[in-house]
Amino acid sequence: MMRLALIFCFLCGPALADTVVAARTIRPQSLVTAQDLVIKPGTLPGTVSDPAQIIGMEARVALYAGRPVRIGDVGPPAVIDRNQIVSLIFIQNGLRISAEGRALDRAGVGEIVRVMNMSSRNTISGFVTADGRVMVSQ
Repeated sequence: MMRLALIFCFLCGPALADTVVAARTIRPQSLVTAQDLVIKPGTLPGTVSDPAQIIGMEARVALYAGRPVRIGDVGPPAVIDRNQIVSLIFIQNGLRISAEGRALDRAGVGEIVRVMNMSSRNTISGFVTADGRVMVSQ
């Protein structure tokens, strides 16, 4: 019984984790590459622990050399830029409505972006698709 308890203690010891740190200063809107990242021992809440999670992502803010990369500091690469004219698509129960809008923010695939409808001047939000259109739902 004592051996089992001893083995259990070794297996349940403190979990070691790593923190991903920027190797150099990365400007906003730049893509993150493997060469931009360094792994440091230790963990901080809200930071990235696996570099594979963020390689190929876009820096949303400046990532300074030697500082941990937080989860919200990166996102999918933008396919829509601020002030870009985009297609708005609304589909429900077989009804399809298309309109033009002006993007009010940068956004990547799967993100929510605010868009001003060019006809009505109303601001709406929708999900960005891979082809750069915005799917609007109620």
